[in-house]
Amino acid sequence: MFRTAATLALVALVALVAIRIVAGVAGGIIGLMLGVAWLFLKLLIVAAVVYFVLTIVAPDTARKLRERLSGGPTL
Repeated sequence: MFRTAATLALVALVALVAIRIVAGVAGGIIGLMLGVAWLFLKLLIVAAVVYFVLTIVAPDTARKLRERLSGGPTL
């Protein structure tokens, strides 16, 4: 009976350690993905501000840029 209880405790301990390792790795990956998403959001905001200023200062250049990025007609 003591051997069964000790085996069960050992299995529970190994499972706890495995869960902590998996949760730590998953947490790190999720944190990394959120950090990259935050960086992309910042870059998108900066690009939007630059494009907005470009439309006010040089509308023709903004139109050319929009046509190039929108994938206009190809020859």
